[in-house]
Amino acid sequence: METKVREKRGLAAIFALCPKRHTLLLLSAALIALHLLTRRNCALMSFLSQKAVRPIHRALGQLNAHVPFSVAELLLAAAVIAALVYILYQLVQFFRRAEKGKRLYRMLVTLISAVCSVYALFCLLWGVYYYGEDFAAENGFSAEPVSVEQLASVTRYFARGANRYGAMVARDENGLCASDRAEILQKSPLVFAETEADYPNLAGPPLAAKGIFFSRVMSYLDFTGFFFPFTAEANVNMDSPVCDLAATVAHELSHQRGVAKEQEANFTAVLASLRYGDPDYCYSACLLAYTHLANALYRADTEAWEEISAELSEDVVRDLSARNAYWRQFETPVQKASNTVYEGFLHSYDQTLGLKSYGACVDLLVNYYCELSLTQDSA
Repeated sequence: METKVREKRGLAAIFALCPKRHTLLLLSAALIALHLLTRRNCALMSFLSQKAVRPIHRALGQLNAHVPFSVAELLLAAAVIAALVYILYQLVQFFRRAEKGKRLYRMLVTLISAVCSVYALFCLLWGVYYYGEDFAAENGFSAEPVSVEQLASVTRYFARGANRYGAMVARDENGLCASDRAEILQKSPLVFAETEADYPNLAGPPLAAKGIFFSRVMSYLDFTGFFFPFTAEANVNMDSPVCDLAATVAHELSHQRGVAKEQEANFTAVLASLRYGDPDYCYSACLLAYTHLANALYRADTEAWEEISAELSEDVVRDLSARNAYWRQFETPVQKASNTVYEGFLHSYDQTLGLKSYGACVDLLVNYYCELSLTQDSA
C-alpha cells in the first residue's frame, strides 16, 4: 500500500512539472486513439467527412481566398521557425541554469504534445476522408481490371489528345510549353464548374489554387503540390514544368473538394480538366493521363508502347524530355528521404500501394475512356 502511494505521488509530481502540456498531450493521444479505433467504420467516417469536415473546409477555403498568398506556406514557415527558436532557447537555458533534467523533460513534452495535437487535428480534418465512401464507388466509376488491348487503346487516345492540345498552347523559342502560370491559377476556380453539375459530391466554392513562394524547396522534396487541410488551400509548385501545372492544380482542387485518395484525385483531375475544355488544362491532363497509362503499358506490352510513343508529336516529346531533365536534377538523398516519409504516411492510412497509388488511376481511366478511345480508333 505504501509503495502505491509513493508511485501516485511520483506520477503527480511529474504531471505537475508541466500540467497544461501534459493535459494537451493526453487529450491529443485520446483523440488519435479514438480515430484509430473508429476509422474502419465507413458510415461514421462518411458522416464526419460530409457533415462536419466538408463545411469546415468550405468556410476555411472561402475565408483564406481573400488572402492573396498561401496561408499554409506562412503557417508552415512560422511553425518551423518557432520550433527552431524554441529548441535553441531551451538548449541555452539548459546549459545556463540548474534543474537540467526537468528543463529537458519539459522541452520534450512541449514538442511531443505540439506534434500530437497537430496530428490529432489532422486526423479529423483529413484522415476521416480516407475511410469514408470512395469517390469512384459513390459515383459508379469502375476500377475493374482491364485488358492490355483496352490499355493500349486508351493510351493512344490520350497520346493523340496530347498531340492535339499540345499544338494549341503557347510555346517558347525552343518549342517548349510556355503557358502563363498566373493565368492558369486565375482560371482554376472554373475547372470543376461543369463536372460538379454531374457529380454533386464534387460541389464546392469556386476557389483558386495558390502558388508557393518557396516552390524550389518543394521540388527538392519531390512535391508538385499539396492540399493543406488546416487552411483548406490547394497549393502548387510554381517552379516545376509548366506543362504539368494545370493538371496539378486540378489534382489539388480535387483534394479540396473531398477526394482524398491519390489515384482518384488524378482521375478526377483529368476528368474535370477535359470537361473544362481550356487548352492549357486539357493538354496538362492528357500528359498526366498518358504518363500513367504509358508506364503501365510499357510493363504490359513493350511493343505496343513503342508504337504509340512513336506517334507523339515533336512538341509533346520536347515537353516530356524537359520534364524528365527538370526532375533529374533533384534526385538527391533529400528527395529520397522525403519520398520515404510520404510513403510511410500513405501506408499509415492504408494506402498500401504507397507512392505507386499515384499510378493506380490507370484502371479508372481505362474503364471510363475506353469507349471513347475505341470510337476514335474506328474513325
